[in-house]
Amino acid sequence: MKIHKNLLLLVMLLLGNITISFAQEIKGIVYDLETSKKLPDVLIKNLRTNDQVKTDLQGNFTIPGKMSDYLSLTAHGYDRDTAFIYQEGITRIYLVNDKSTITIDEVVVSKITDSRLTREIERAKNNSKAVETSTTRGGLRISPSRLFGKEAKQARASIEILEIEREQRNVDRVFTNDVILSLIPMERQDLLLFKDGYRPSYEFIKQASPEDLKAYILDSYAKFKKNKVEPIKQ
Repeated sequence: MKIHKNLLLLVMLLLGNITISFAQEIKGIVYDLETSKKLPDVLIKNLRTNDQVKTDLQGNFTIPGKMSDYLSLTAHGYDRDTAFIYQEGITRIYLVNDKSTITIDEVVVSKITDSRLTREIERAKNNSKAVETSTTRGGLRISPSRLFGKEAKQARASIEILEIEREQRNVDRVFTNDVILSLIPMERQDLLLFKDGYRPSYEFIKQASPEDLKAYILDSYAKFKKNKVEPIKQ
């Protein structure tokens, strides 16, 4: 009987280890976009599982979840926002004060959450137009000064940057490590080199079926192996 108890204990320990090893978590840090200060007490909610946690004093959080989950972020004084998880590792999320106006540049764009990015594209497109709504006279009116003004020129310059960033994120959502490794087992270093050198275009991703993507990955990996330079043996 004692042997059976020991075996049962061993099985329970093994099952416990299996449960832990297969647990999926999202780890991240939440920052203020303008100051890069880490934000405590931000409510994080996984919209798929409804799990909720709050960031600690250093802005850190860990929540049950996986790639392709959406996280909702709520903090006093900041826009309520969402972040789409499409990369492995520590996720850095930047929130924007609800009264802030963003000056677009490449550095800032890479830090904006997906929903904020969409809003900034719409705002930039609106600011680049020559047509505006008159609040005093009613209706629409053409404003040459609005079209050729400094704000409109900045807006038009921002649109291209913003839309390129959005396209790159849409590629990242599809051309993932999981998809690649499900077809081709490879070491992490090779995976990074492959993703960097054979990243598909947004135009391809936009119209490609899952089968098209698989064919692209297999064909690209064949080229990757052929072009890979083997290290010289000493």
